[in-house]
Amino acid sequence: MRKIEHIGIAVKDIEASNALFEALLGSPAYKMEEVASEGVRTSFFKSGPNKIELLEATSADSPIAKYLDKKGEGIHHIAFDVADIEAEMARLREAGFTLLNEVPKRGADNKLVAFVHPKTAGGVLVELCQEILEEEN
Repeated sequence: MRKIEHIGIAVKDIEASNALFEALLGSPAYKMEEVASEGVRTSFFKSGPNKIELLEATSADSPIAKYLDKKGEGIHHIAFDVADIEAEMARLREAGFTLLNEVPKRGADNKLVAFVHPKTAGGVLVELCQEILEEEN
């Protein structure tokens, strides 16, 4: 893992949360998008070299909706940038971690993503992110 890619925060109302984080960070979200396969709408903010991803459920049965029902708003996951997501997934499986994905999938912000189960990562949902190169599109 090369660096923290972003911190994901589950929110109930992305528009209200965008206004809050714009005031907090002093700049607007640089990107908003929907990931229909995950039932989520996202917005991204930059703070220096760091990124924050806000996540709002778009369906009542999405993972974010279930998280909000159980735990409320707050930090949902920490994402790490990796050079080779499949190799990193194999390394983590070999080290005894449980992954929530068999193969990487397309996520927000032009990334391939996979998740490590929080029960095997000290209670933290960990996301692996690999930038999608143009020839992979």
